[in-house]
Amino acid sequence: MRFANPFILLLLLPAVPGLVVFFWWSMKRRRELMTQFVQARLLQNLSVGVSSAVQKTRFALLLAAISLLVVAVARPQWGYHIEEVKQKGLDIVVAIDTSKSMLAEDIAPNRLARAKLAALDLIQQAKSDRVGLVAFAGSAFLQCPLTLDDVAFKQSLDTLDVNIIPQGGTALAEAIETATTAFKADDNYKILVLFTDGEDNDAGAVEAATKAAAEKMKIYPVGIGTPEGELLRIKDAKGRSDYIRDTDGSVVKSRLNERLLQEIARAGNGVYLRLSGAKTVETLYEKAIAPLPKRENAARLARKYHEQFFWPLGLAILFLIIEMFLPERKRERSARAAERRATSLAATVLILAVPLFTSASPSSALRNYEGGNFNESLKEYHRLLEKKPSDARLRFNAGSAAYRNREFNEAAKQFNEALSAQDLQVQQRAYYNLGNTLYQLGETAPETNSRMEQWTNSLHSFQNALALNSQDADAKFNHEFVKRKLEELQKQQQQQQQSQNQNKQDQNKDQQSKNDSQGKQDQQKNEQQQNQQEQAKQDQQQQKSEEQKQQEQSQASQQQKEKEEKEKQSAKSSSQDGEKSNEQQQAEAQPVAAGQMTEQQAKQLLDAQKGHEQVLIFKPTGQKDKARTKTLKDW
Repeated sequence: MRFANPFILLLLLPAVPGLVVFFWWSMKRRRELMTQFVQARLLQNLSVGVSSAVQKTRFALLLAAISLLVVAVARPQWGYHIEEVKQKGLDIVVAIDTSKSMLAEDIAPNRLARAKLAALDLIQQAKSDRVGLVAFAGSAFLQCPLTLDDVAFKQSLDTLDVNIIPQGGTALAEAIETATTAFKADDNYKILVLFTDGEDNDAGAVEAATKAAAEKMKIYPVGIGTPEGELLRIKDAKGRSDYIRDTDGSVVKSRLNERLLQEIARAGNGVYLRLSGAKTVETLYEKAIAPLPKRENAARLARKYHEQFFWPLGLAILFLIIEMFLPERKRERSARAAERRATSLAATVLILAVPLFTSASPSSALRNYEGGNFNESLKEYHRLLEKKPSDARLRFNAGSAAYRNREFNEAAKQFNEALSAQDLQVQQRAYYNLGNTLYQLGETAPETNSRMEQWTNSLHSFQNALALNSQDADAKFNHEFVKRKLEELQKQQQQQQQSQNQNKQDQNKDQQSKNDSQGKQDQQKNEQQQNQQEQAKQDQQQQKSEEQKQQEQSQASQQQKEKEEKEKQSAKSSSQDGEKSNEQQQAEAQPVAAGQMTEQQAKQLLDAQKGHEQVLIFKPTGQKDKARTKTLKDW
């Protein structure tokens, strides 16, 4: 004989003695209270028909029933048989951000510690699934391959800290690519659960998620932290605490980047959740991961023990029935007993009605909504949200009231806030209503580009709603309707563009024809001007010819005089040249001193050096080329 849950039996040690002591104290205390109000000689008459033995028997039956229930919960088993066990499960890789930004304490005790606890909650849910672990910061590596051994996974998880990866930063794209290599190339669904604050220092995370989705991977980001963020602290080797600072010396404040994580979830065909509350991971597994088709793992032989819990459970039920029908005295059938029962019934009804009174405000808001008074309903929901701003259901109801009141901007705001709901059904309906709201905003948009943008966002919202519930017929219909309207709008925009281009071409043709006619007129004017200029030139040439004849005659007389003067000057210059030549001969004949050049040689040397002159480039010393360095974040 064995027990499946033997630790439950430890409850019997304090329970049995405690119940015995409580029964003895309650009997004694009741007798003391009765003697305070009733005289001792009358007490025996009032307690006629009450048997102390029956009271003790009822208590013994109650004590035995409780003990047997504890034994039944411990699941007694005896006997077994050998059978072949085939388990069906999924392959799940858990990726945990170990960058220094995970030391932020905006959630207690810090982000990294909460992420590790959430990973432990996940493996408790994924009992028949294979689980692997990826640690990432500025780079990523596979810490634990896919395994069914929970102990090995927990040991790998315990070793994670912010110093396990020396390279700082948060490389989400590399984490997704590393997780992809951990899976086998088969047709089974691959699951990646990403615990991070979303502070990605490298680009390409959304593209990596899209590529992984093409390989049948589903990515479920879980946001760790708050959008408001927290200043980052770190301790040195001596235990002294200081703030983390960037390259400029400014203190670093880390914030949860929900926008990026939502984009990764959409690209990876998954769902984004923020880690808030004790059942976030449980909700994620039950609503999103568990319904996926599972692959059969290798079969193994196992002992199948025979459950025997129904024996102590049956005896416990029997003892409780006997205790119920074993009265301490005869039942009262008088009017006073009926009156007491009516009083007890009224008190019970009053107690049960208290929650109805406490929930009067949401009820009045709902009544106003159902009665068509959407403005009052919206005001009531706003007052409720002041008390509970994080209630996703109130956000959803406020968005519905604003939508019916045709306040579409307010409705879109409330539905966006409701997307953080832990309940996936509420999140799916929020995506659906957000799609309707964005379509209405597009309908009222004055410009075509803004209308196209709103309708595109509406289409994405319906796609997210279908990702959470593929059987939603309304979401399918609205998705196809918005898609068709968007295609029609794009065609209209293309036609308008084509008509504008045609109008521009027609205008260019008209302008060209005008330019051609203007050119012909200009050409005719130019020809007339040229004819007039040629006629004027001919008249000028005739006048010049007459003037030239007169000038030639005057020049002939002047030339005759100049010849006579030149003959006189040539006779004088011949005598002077003879003197100069004699001086040059004397200068050349003079001896030159050793190691000196004549004036003529120096002039020749300078003329020869002019052809070999080069530009001297001045480069200042003591300066180095500045290398372009990439600024890296270490958090």
